[in-house]
Amino acid sequence: QVQLVESGGGLVQAGGSLRLSCTASGPTFLRYVMGWFRQAPGKEREFVAALNWNAGTTYYEDSVKGRFTISRELAKNTLYLQMNSLKPEDTAVYYCTADANTATLRRPDARNWDYWGRGTQVTVSS
Repeated sequence: QVQLVESGGGLVQAGGSLRLSCTASGPTFLRYVMGWFRQAPGKEREFVAALNWNAGTTYYEDSVKGRFTISRELAKNTLYLQMNSLKPEDTAVYYCTADANTATLRRPDARNWDYWGRGTQVTVSS
């Protein structure tokens, strides 16, 4: 079983930065891909970014390209999301996710992902 624990959320002004972390435990073969989704109040959970854990290949949702960077630290089993130039519309609960299928890297539908953290709140004030 895979467990994912997010941290690093908070309140920031527009234009500011935050770095989210997700510490993973459990077999690596169950989390060949890891990623981030977010969910704003009244909206569906939406894809943000994903990464192939071994190869480091990344994939981003268009609205965060150039502002967000997904990365990982293998020795710490930790996934990161560096968020710069934050906007009020980035306000949401951010969820860490993982899946065993490497093809899931480019599948932005939340239903394709097997494992989820509990989320961390990011609030961007204008």
